[in-house]
Amino acid sequence: MSQFELDEAKARDLEEKFDPEIQFRPLVPLAGFLVGAALIALSLFHYWTAGFGLLPELIHRGVHLSFVLGLVFLVFPAFQMNEAARSSWLRPLGIPLLDWGFFALAIVAVLHVPLIPLDDLAFRVGNPTREDVIFGAALVLLLLEATRRTVGWPLPVIAIAFMAYALYGRSMPGILVHPGATPAQLINHLYLTTQGIYGVALGVVATYVFHFVLFGVFATRIGLGQLFLDCAAWIAGRYAGGPAKVSIFGSALFGMISGSSVANAVTVGSLTIPMMVRLGYQKHFAAAVESTASTGGQITPPIMGAAAFLMIEFLDLPYTTIIIAAIVPAFMHFLGVFMQVHFEAKRDGLRGLEPHELPDLKAAFARDWPTVIPLIGLLYMLFSGRTPYLAAFTGITLAVLVGLLNPKRRMKPIEILEGLRDGAKYALAVGVASATVGIVVGVVTLTGVGFKISFIVTSTAMDLASHVTAWLPVWVMSVKALTLLFTLVLTAFVCILMGCGIPTTATYIIMVTVAAPTLGLLGVEPIVAHFFVFYFGVLADITPPVAIAAYAAAGMAGADPFRTGNTAFRLALGKALVPFVFVFSPSLLLVVKTFSWSELFVATAGCVTGIVFLSAAFSKYLLTHMRGWERAALAVSSLLLIAPEAWSSLVGLVVAVPVFVAQWGRRERPLLAA
Repeated sequence: MSQFELDEAKARDLEEKFDPEIQFRPLVPLAGFLVGAALIALSLFHYWTAGFGLLPELIHRGVHLSFVLGLVFLVFPAFQMNEAARSSWLRPLGIPLLDWGFFALAIVAVLHVPLIPLDDLAFRVGNPTREDVIFGAALVLLLLEATRRTVGWPLPVIAIAFMAYALYGRSMPGILVHPGATPAQLINHLYLTTQGIYGVALGVVATYVFHFVLFGVFATRIGLGQLFLDCAAWIAGRYAGGPAKVSIFGSALFGMISGSSVANAVTVGSLTIPMMVRLGYQKHFAAAVESTASTGGQITPPIMGAAAFLMIEFLDLPYTTIIIAAIVPAFMHFLGVFMQVHFEAKRDGLRGLEPHELPDLKAAFARDWPTVIPLIGLLYMLFSGRTPYLAAFTGITLAVLVGLLNPKRRMKPIEILEGLRDGAKYALAVGVASATVGIVVGVVTLTGVGFKISFIVTSTAMDLASHVTAWLPVWVMSVKALTLLFTLVLTAFVCILMGCGIPTTATYIIMVTVAAPTLGLLGVEPIVAHFFVFYFGVLADITPPVAIAAYAAAGMAGADPFRTGNTAFRLALGKALVPFVFVFSPSLLLVVKTFSWSELFVATAGCVTGIVFLSAAFSKYLLTHMRGWERAALAVSSLLLIAPEAWSSLVGLVVAVPVFVAQWGRRERPLLAA
């Protein structure tokens, strides 16, 4: 087996080991069979409706949630402990009686609303029956518990805090006060309307996200991920620090079809992390490179992460618009990681791979070229104006056909069933999280707290801006621009803070509901505001103390998780800085109403140069090893270049000139100490 040959079984084992969202309890054979059959049925339901017509909105979402919520109680234990797969009268088929009860109650509570005739439901909204309130309260409690089991405590705590705010509005201080709601009124809004649990968040997961995750599973199974990795190794492996650059290119390409940070990290990292360590990279750095590159999967077209599909609903834009807007920022992210890896390799004298260590690209294409057909079919459907779920249906169908007909990588029928099963596994955690986020969104729409928070944030930012402009020259930055800058900083901080322990999708929905109105008040275009929140939500996967992708990579490398997370965040600074740029220079997103070529050129040139300089400053190497003053000057220069103004870019270049002069003079005799 080539050193770049993916072992898919090993990758799946690693993912189950390091990704808590798919860590199922051990099941006895019969229970495993029943759960597997239910997961396959869930995938087939979505596959069929994507191709042959969705059910009415409420019924479609109800069927999806009933499967997802019921299965969570069967496969996720109440507490993570070493359960044995054994049956008893208290544990039928190895599952506690209480969880069987939750399973049954979840299905009844979820399907109660979709099965109400529409005329009757319209009458009961605002006038819930006793059964409505009981089942609604049960569903809320079940969602909180299921979310706790799958993604931890933070999201349930946030949902509980929002519900408390809705119930005790009269006791809130200052601007946050509101008339309050009774428990029955709150349950009515969350349960019987489509502005709560059955809202947009659940709808997007049930209509778009599930299908593209399933496509990614099948595309990987038929060998497209392997072809991408071979291409990445052939392109980047020969250069300094080869395996690390393969990790970046491989994760970027693999992320196009997976959209999952952890799946990227364990699949590509299973090959690249050991190679990076053998080449001479420190373990924590190798793990950080892989995890940072892997988070790029959620921002890399055409699949991206679940939040990209939410943008379709929130912004009412075609998916192709979202894809085009993501191109330049995604490039900036990978550029930042690549340049730091490059400078680290040059500083430490790390070699590239020898020709005999690289894959045979000709042989790889001869074996795997058919695997590109499903991706081409999916992209054709997207760009021809078809719905995203029909595009995913086409991609899945073509992937299965390629798997069955390709003599070089023929899939067995059992492997197709395993793909259907594994695709549905990823839907459980994100499914219950999206429904729980519906609770938060429901409280916001019920109480109007989003606009109140927006007022508080903008007022705080304006006060800060007023104090700063008192001693800052007017020509540097106006009060309005400073207000926007401080608002962005506060929003970014909250996004990162909330993202610690909350899935990207949930963070995005909450912040869009609460923070997007804030940015809108300051004149930021909706798509720009959504991308800003999206990017900082993704950063949570590599931001300590709960950096799930970084910790997965650290576990594979045998590195310190916290140190890995810190290094990964440093490597991702391009992703953290670029959102500020495209807020002030929206043309970077290509599809905004105020697009101009001149703004795009200035912003792109400044960003690219600034990211390169900042990478050199962090890596302590440019043309040779850097001294302390050189690093400081280059860091200042980079920030001036990244700032979206022509005058600041010129000043930044001037600041960098002495560094280049000093570096050029020492390039033949590099210093070993900074």
